[in-house]
Amino acid sequence: MVAWTLTAALTLGGCRILSSDGAGAGPSTAARTPSSPAPFPDFGREFLAVGECSSFGTTSFTEVPCAGERAAARVGARYGGRIAEGPLCPPATDFVLHIGEQPAHGGTGTVRRGYACMRNLQPPHPGDPGAGGGPRTVVGDCVYGAGGGQVHETACDGSGARKPQYRVVRAVDDRAECPASTALYVQLGGGADPVGCARPV
Repeated sequence: MVAWTLTAALTLGGCRILSSDGAGAGPSTAARTPSSPAPFPDFGREFLAVGECSSFGTTSFTEVPCAGERAAARVGARYGGRIAEGPLCPPATDFVLHIGEQPAHGGTGTVRRGYACMRNLQPPHPGDPGAGGGPRTVVGDCVYGAGGGQVHETACDGSGARKPQYRVVRAVDDRAECPASTALYVQLGGGADPVGCARPV
């Protein structure tokens, strides 16, 4: 069992992004396109590798057996470097865990800086379409205007702190492909940098 202390827990725009080095990254409707994907090799020997599970905590995460009663979230993807420079997490990601470079457990080797895309083992799943959270904006999500040409996610059922104003109904390559009912264009990010067509709710 491996434990790592995290120094910051941030809540930004309805999704949780936790950091072990204080460098959080909020949800963005304009995520950068990955330039050089760098997944961690030898997943079975990495801290919180793909398929492994963690407990939840406000200041620390512990790697635990997925079948154990303390298991709370599973790693869906794991990458090296900073999230702003790397691949996007899968659409169903509930939160992102940022891991700072630190000595490996037992003092042999080093855990490299990276991030893990986490999915809760039990509901709620803020990363699901319309749930109002997660690190990505996807089709089915609702947003509200935050000023300055920015939008933030909120729960489509109105249970969030802010009421939804628009729902993303389609993802297209170009604004011209959005339906006539589109009232707002949302940059979704990703390899093709798709546009989200949103209409009032």
